[in-house]
Amino acid sequence: MAQRLLLRRFLASVISREPPQGQWIPLTSRVLQTPQCSPNSLTVIPSPARTIYTTRVCTTTFNVQDGPDFQDRVVNSETPVVVDFHAQWCGPCKILGPRLEKMVAKQHGKVVMAKVDIDDHTDLAIEYEVSAVPTVLAIKNGDVVDKFVGIKDEDQLEAFLKKLIG
Repeated sequence: MAQRLLLRRFLASVISREPPQGQWIPLTSRVLQTPQCSPNSLTVIPSPARTIYTTRVCTTTFNVQDGPDFQDRVVNSETPVVVDFHAQWCGPCKILGPRLEKMVAKQHGKVVMAKVDIDDHTDLAIEYEVSAVPTVLAIKNGDVVDKFVGIKDEDQLEAFLKKLIG
């Protein structure tokens, strides 16, 4: 019972702290430490901070959330955009998607990729005349400049991207 009380006090003191404005809390803060009780007393001993490893976030690919998101991030984009219309149930989409993401990532930000699930965004699929999946559009300055349907190998994808980038 006393241990619970100490743990509550410890957590309350950690949670009630206000971080400095405009600064990040360091990853080794007490918030990330696991409290441990000493065997013969009721004092809380903070354990050493745990190391947190992070991976690089892929910023060249994003999922379209809705129509306005598509308008903002694809149509109004200054960077050329590859739009992958796909579906969860589509086998060829599962093959093409990762292959296309890899090729877009190799372009180092010269082009970005938007993924549109046709089951979630049928209005976009109809607007861009998607009749089969996977369908990939190349959009530059808000205009569709190229398109293909089905699976392509890496050489064909590279040529498609080079034509889009210019």
